[in-house]
Amino acid sequence: MPDLSALPETLPERRELTTVPRFSDKVFRGVVTAGGFVALIVLGLIAIFLATRSFDVFRMFKLGFVTGFNWDSGDPDNGITPILGIGSMLIGTLVVSFVGLFFALPIAVGTALYLTYYAPYWLKKPMTILVDLMAAIPSVIYGLWGFFILMPHAIYWAKLINKYLGWFPTFSVPLPIFERSPFIAGLVLSVMIIPIITAVSREVFSQVPLDRIQAAYALGATKWSMVKTVVLPFGSSGIAGGAMLGLGRAMGETVAVYLVLNLYFLPNFHVLFSAGGSVASMIVTKFGEAGSLELKGLMAAGLVLFIVTLIVNYLSNLIVRRASRTGR
Repeated sequence: MPDLSALPETLPERRELTTVPRFSDKVFRGVVTAGGFVALIVLGLIAIFLATRSFDVFRMFKLGFVTGFNWDSGDPDNGITPILGIGSMLIGTLVVSFVGLFFALPIAVGTALYLTYYAPYWLKKPMTILVDLMAAIPSVIYGLWGFFILMPHAIYWAKLINKYLGWFPTFSVPLPIFERSPFIAGLVLSVMIIPIITAVSREVFSQVPLDRIQAAYALGATKWSMVKTVVLPFGSSGIAGGAMLGLGRAMGETVAVYLVLNLYFLPNFHVLFSAGGSVASMIVTKFGEAGSLELKGLMAAGLVLFIVTLIVNYLSNLIVRRASRTGR
């Protein structure tokens, strides 16, 4: 039997449990809440600014501003009516963004799988830091790298693709001009969005339940079989959300696309041909020489891109939250 004489004569006071937050918790919650509201207010002010500046353009051109393929500032002083339409630029934005996503997604997912399940411990941390640092490189650096380093090699790749796959309309070219094409711009964007997709995918892969992994190994699965049957199905929604986040980043990229893509105000689905453009690169190109009405048109183009990017990011966050909550 235990020696009861060794027990203290008086028991310690009962600890009082309370749900009232401490002062430090209140301060932290207030700071975080204020930061969230500041971000929301700034976002709203940007939207209001763009909407007020572009109201005259939408009133004048209505839906034709979004669906039109011509951009001519005209000469109002001499009676030449301006024609403003960003339909071709919207198409170019989607084409370039999806080309970048096509190359970035498999590389990013493979990198996330390697860092989560294959990389040795001594290599995992420095590689993770390196991939995360890629997101901090300014876009102008990527643009210069793409123009001076990547483009000469990409032109050769584009010629090979056109030679063997030119029978497919997307890879045909009206003229043998391959410089500054959507293909090259997409390659640059793919390098820029790899860190985003990798970070989201790695976070989802790390949440795979350990019991499922151990069950797969217990049934005799190899590591690749475990990844294929457990990890990828579990993280499929998270991968889709990360891909859409990367797509939103690619759609809003400006300087890098401006440096490696020719501006062309007609729909161009030939990804290897030296013509295209995006809404963001069009704004950069036209802003310095724009008149009063054309400047409002650029503001309206920025508003359209702002709304499209918000929708893409909202859908991506929705998918990621659903993946984290349901595990599917």
